[in-house]
Amino acid sequence: MRVAAGHNGRVRAADLDELRRLRRARDRMDREYAQPLDVPSLARTALMSTAHFSRRFREAYAETPYSYLMTRRIERAKALLRRGDLSVTDVCFAVGATSLGSFSARFTALVGETPSAYRARDHHDLRAVASCQAMVATRPRRPAASDREEPAAGRAAQRGTTAAPSSSQRALTAGARPARRQVAGPQRGG
Repeated sequence: MRVAAGHNGRVRAADLDELRRLRRARDRMDREYAQPLDVPSLARTALMSTAHFSRRFREAYAETPYSYLMTRRIERAKALLRRGDLSVTDVCFAVGATSLGSFSARFTALVGETPSAYRARDHHDLRAVASCQAMVATRPRRPAASDREEPAAGRAAQRGTTAAPSSSQRALTAGARPARRQVAGPQRGG
């Protein structure tokens, strides 16, 4: 988020107020991650419209409100899974996720392994570390944009195959323009 400075180099009070309101919504996500939170209710916490809140939150924190909330949920899920006394399903619902499939997909995308594999892994080395330090050390990190693959290519790589190019991609790699789709219809007489 760009905070505009006035002609004398000071930050405008309105910008600071907006940052405070955004922080209030972010703090609510940190506290109430297990509750059913949605962007409209978070926008109300920040006293903003939904669109303005989403736009300004992304500018200030470099991720969307939903992404931030899911990262907090995954962070807490990792701590619960390390304990080993809860099933993946129990952890999913304990952190406020409502779909096991969506939770598992998001967990795998952020952590790099499935929740079940993470739970089964030995976490003995983290037991000697204070819980607040363990949380920082194991915080989910988003891959850099250059590290991300195209979705189809990523799925194909997991299957051990290659993604089939679309007809448009084949035409472009051959140097030709993609053919227009013909729509059947009445033919005009000439």
